[in-house]
Amino acid sequence: MFKKVLIANRGEIALRVIRACKELGIKTVAIHSEADATSLHVRAADEKVCVGPADAALSYRNIPNVLSAAEISGADAIHPGYGFLSENAHFAEVCESIGIKFIGPSSENIAMLGDKAKAREIVMKRGLPVTPGSPGELRSEEEALQAAQKIGFPVIIKATAGGGGRGMRVVNKAEDLARAFQAAQAEAKSTFGNESVYLERYFLEPRHIEVQVMADHRGHVIHLGERDCSIQRRHQKLLEETPSPAIDDKLRKEIGRVAVEAVKAAHYRNVGTVEFLLDKDRNFFFMEVNTRIQVEHPITEMVTGVDLIKEQIRLAAGLPLTLRQQDVVMNGHSMECRINAEDPEKFTPSPGTITKYSPPGGFGVRVDSVMESGAVVSPHYDSMIAKLITHGRDRQECMARMRRALDEFVIEGIKTTIPLHRRILDDPDFQKGHVSTTFLERFLAS
Repeated sequence: MFKKVLIANRGEIALRVIRACKELGIKTVAIHSEADATSLHVRAADEKVCVGPADAALSYRNIPNVLSAAEISGADAIHPGYGFLSENAHFAEVCESIGIKFIGPSSENIAMLGDKAKAREIVMKRGLPVTPGSPGELRSEEEALQAAQKIGFPVIIKATAGGGGRGMRVVNKAEDLARAFQAAQAEAKSTFGNESVYLERYFLEPRHIEVQVMADHRGHVIHLGERDCSIQRRHQKLLEETPSPAIDDKLRKEIGRVAVEAVKAAHYRNVGTVEFLLDKDRNFFFMEVNTRIQVEHPITEMVTGVDLIKEQIRLAAGLPLTLRQQDVVMNGHSMECRINAEDPEKFTPSPGTITKYSPPGGFGVRVDSVMESGAVVSPHYDSMIAKLITHGRDRQECMARMRRALDEFVIEGIKTTIPLHRRILDDPDFQKGHVSTTFLERFLAS
């Protein structure tokens, strides 16, 4: 097992990793920017190292500075969290080359599956269901038009190295494709440094379903059920739940089997997530593999009792899986609301000082955050400031507990999305589980 882990991240996920390490008896090193010098995750670690100014490109994404911090502190492993360097194959490769363990999959895994077009090819060769689309990267507008005409409109253009909704464009008719193709390429290049794009059929009202997987170095792979991530705005998730209201035991078993097969096809190791689209007829199609821990991982932990961060660390240390597939039992229902520092109607950022912070509590309630009264929400980073998670015996109890927790949650001094989540929980369609990736668009319009 590792003796000292450096957490190459900030905020609630850094604190989450620090807590897991403490329970495993591992020393921790927190890196931080100048803006985060007094953050709770920094105070919770055994050691701290400043890696640069507020700009993430000069601090949290600065590979030489992060690796220097690991060398100075004597860390023998690095946990990347999510975002920043978590899916950077070059960073993982450099860690491997200098003898520091990257807590995640191999650099080969990240490079291979980080290219979404290549990931599709791997899964298609395995004979698994894939969203209809171009066979690989599109090199010209003419290729894109040919692929779109073969698939049928509407289509969606996606960056092969993309994520978080960047480098995506929906195209409804042929005459709009050239402009959308150029825009997607430009955004992909500016965001990911790679202008490669591919194309898929665009489903009008699908559900976004993802399956949590774990794989060890002996080739054993299991899944821990699905999460429904359909409540999203501009491809950014806002609310997630497990199990999905649209999936029964038979479909769960099948989508889990396909997720495991996809991971085996890529010879994947460590914790990851296989993402699917589920259409109105309950047909599901592979989209991509996320080679990191997900923001919404706590809801899987709540229903399975499995600490996913500890499992990441154990697997990275070369230990085998301690669970078999038949050992995984989903108990009850769990939801997560992402609390963002945003205007809940305009969705504009709301940085500033939190004058009062009083999180909810009680049975079945969990809050992952580093916020506190007097904390400053910086404009330099992602707007998510807390994750509110509830667990209940069933979906109804889970929703009732979430409403109660949202009512208790007090954050003053800035605007947050708490009022938006309250309204979503009161919506009749949401209460019935009738949602899709277009739910929020319709909800806001009404």
